Amino acid sequence: ANCRHADRLPDNIHHNKHIMTGSIDPKAVALVAAATSAAATYLITKRQFEKKAIAERRKQYELDQKVRSKQNEDKKEKGLPTGTKMDDIDVGDVYLWEVERLSKYFPSEGSGVENIMAALSEAGGEDDRRAKYNKLIGDHECILANIRRKPGDGDGTSESTSTVAYIRAGPREKLHFNPKTVNAAIVTCGGLCPGLNNVVREITRALYHLYGIEGKVYGIVGGYKGFYDPKFPPLDLTPESVENIHHQGGTILSSSRGGFDIDKICKFIESKDIKQLFVIGGDGTHRGAFKIHETCMERGLHVAVAGIPKTIDNDVDHIDRSFGFISSVEAAQSAICSAKVEASCNLPNGIGIVKLMGRSSGFIAAHASLGSGDVDLCLIPEVPIVLDGPTGCLPHLWKRVKDKGYAVVVVAEGAGEELLGESTEVDASGNKKLPQIGQHMKKVITEYFHEKGEEATVKYIDPSYMIRSVPANATDSLYCMQLGQNAVHGTMAGYTGFSVGLCNNKMCLLPIPELVATSPRQMNPKGRTWERILAVTRQPNTRKFSRSSCSLGP
Repeated sequence: ANCRHADRLPDNIHHNKHIMTGSIDPKAVALVAAATSAAATYLITKRQFEKKAIAERRKQYELDQKVRSKQNEDKKEKGLPTGTKMDDIDVGDVYLWEVERLSKYFPSEGSGVENIMAALSEAGGEDDRRAKYNKLIGDHECILANIRRKPGDGDGTSESTSTVAYIRAGPREKLHFNPKTVNAAIVTCGGLCPGLNNVVREITRALYHLYGIEGKVYGIVGGYKGFYDPKFPPLDLTPESVENIHHQGGTILSSSRGGFDIDKICKFIESKDIKQLFVIGGDGTHRGAFKIHETCMERGLHVAVAGIPKTIDNDVDHIDRSFGFISSVEAAQSAICSAKVEASCNLPNGIGIVKLMGRSSGFIAAHASLGSGDVDLCLIPEVPIVLDGPTGCLPHLWKRVKDKGYAVVVVAEGAGEELLGESTEVDASGNKKLPQIGQHMKKVITEYFHEKGEEATVKYIDPSYMIRSVPANATDSLYCMQLGQNAVHGTMAGYTGFSVGLCNNKMCLLPIPELVATSPRQMNPKGRTWERILAVTRQPNTRKFSRSSCSLGP
């Protein structure tokens, strides 16, 4: 109908239609058409090239996979490892850290005794193969200390490719002691730590269940003093008496600092006919353990002395970590969470400060801060504290509070000696007493905000002893089991003057003198852990130097 009445449209519409039709430039239309055609051709050509490139990459990848698979098959047939042989990487020389063996000086008491798991043997008979170990460790089986290599190492311009190696821990084929005549003693020294009861339990259970000893296991009460103090007679440790102690924090043996008397300790060892002594403690305790080992050798006492490193600060060198460290980091999370709640809910300018343990190293403070993710400032002994200026922690806190309304600070107890000075007082273990850095930081933060004309609401939390008195978590419980069992494996094989620990994720035996020579270790202020702290907290990096010549961790 519209078409039939088109002639009835107004004259002005016909006129406008004529004008629009007449205004189109044929050249412009041709240029547009040419440009469109060129663009379409370009896109089509580009897509064709991309498809061709994708096909070529896929073809090359499939070819490389076939070549690699064929090379790996050929290497397997020749008994070689798969992968690419690196001609510019050198392994270098390996130097084994030897551990003293009693068999060099005393006749073996375990000759002819097969090393099998005693408890399983009793259950299935002496010929039951299920009682045999799946793997027995050979004499020079070792774990390399330095497992990192890069091109250029050993060429005189970079690091040496030589490395020390640790004796691998585990059951040996030959026993030095006869389980029927073994009496043992266990002592815990120094401060508390999560997992102490676990280690005591696992040593006791390994002696009875893995080796079937017929002697006694004495639990020395109250540290080194317990060897001779009549007020604290030793406990009789049995698998039944230690069955549930791993669920408790602290140590059923109690602990103390100091009290080391070598003559009285050796007198106890002789009177009780102790063949194996297990000492659980830090670097100072280990020095005492090695003194016991040396004195026993001098006096002709046939005793294996083993140490188990215990330090909540994680500052014993060479081992990956000390038992209880992870449990303490986990326990510190509740304190940091509380500090955040207090800081965020208290006006104006809420700031929560948490002081954590860390006498000479900041491992707990750093790892607790990283595990939390809520910390705005982390202060550790390895990095000097700068209060004001371009790299000052106080301006940083001011900015964080202004940005989000509150801030959280974690400080290690040994931080800030450059501010407060180094104490000359020491405790019974010879450790210097530390100034109150947490309280000092609360004071200077409050004063800084006051100078800015504002009030700061600062809450101070000190959970120091709370984080070390908790039971071990599952990870540390497993580690304690490994430590206890492998300490017993070492002493039953006749090793002495050694400590046991996790090195490059493998259980190893380390000579005590080497272990304590570079302890306590510190966190590396140039390492990745500190870089992660800076990334999380966004605090200024005040690292200028290493404050100590002791060993640096990651």
